[in-house]
Amino acid sequence: MTRDYQYLFGPVPSRRLGRSLGVDLMPHKTCSLDCVYCECGKTTHLTLTQKEYVPVDRLQEELHSFLKNEPELDVVTFSGAGEPTLHSGLADIIQFINGRFPKYKTALLTNGTLFYQQSVRAQVTGIDLVIASVDAASEAIFRQINRPHPQLNLSAVLDGLFALRKEFSGRLWVEVFLVPGLNDGADEVRRIQEVVDRLRPDRVQLNTLDRPGTEKWVEPLDREGMARIAACIHKTELIAPLSAAPCSGGALEDIPGRLLAAIRRRPCTLADISKMLDISEAQAHRYLAPLLSKKVVSQKEMPRGTFYIA
Repeated sequence: MTRDYQYLFGPVPSRRLGRSLGVDLMPHKTCSLDCVYCECGKTTHLTLTQKEYVPVDRLQEELHSFLKNEPELDVVTFSGAGEPTLHSGLADIIQFINGRFPKYKTALLTNGTLFYQQSVRAQVTGIDLVIASVDAASEAIFRQINRPHPQLNLSAVLDGLFALRKEFSGRLWVEVFLVPGLNDGADEVRRIQEVVDRLRPDRVQLNTLDRPGTEKWVEPLDREGMARIAACIHKTELIAPLSAAPCSGGALEDIPGRLLAAIRRRPCTLADISKMLDISEAQAHRYLAPLLSKKVVSQKEMPRGTFYIA
């Protein structure tokens, strides 16, 4: 029998993490930032308020239903269409996975803005990997790229990350998303390097626009520019292209439902969909056709190909 999962999506092929089961804790698009490059679209609920945005018991029920079959996964990842640390029950969900399904590693994709609160740092104690964003090291650039909640300032955000580094026993990676003309200049790169040197993350990953972003004027930084900046920041790597390997292990049964759940959270190419669902591109197009005709899904051309957007 096909199960309708409301909060789980995938498994999806992650460029960084392999086969990843997504856990979306937040309503679309609830976040503390409104980043110009965000692939999930413009933030519609800009907030710093923590609460139980979606029911913890429902999340745990879905996780149990899916993980009890012991699917082949590399990681269970808290990500999606909002900032996961805004959910007040994050620690409970992490503990549920660790207690019931300890074979699975867990990861958190976060903008890192709320770690200035000790209670938020305590929430992630049990997770294996935190990947936090540091897109700027000056207040002006932070406001231009990340467009934060009015009560947020970069100094507090960075202090929170430094505190997390001291207290957190898991792995900490930093992602720097490069926006040409804003944070790729020599001065801002030098400031980011100083932050990274103080933070001492286990890994630094440079990223740039790969899928359609929120603002049409945002362009990807070319590979030469990426390599130039990578040479300036210690322990840095460029985020690799997607593997050609399919991502079928333990997949949610309903292919149209999986497809729509995935592209609601991030735009995908036909090749992305093919890998994620372990079907041919021709089959993927057949599933997309009715969604396109009903205008549930639209298309956008990007350097990597045609992206499908819910």
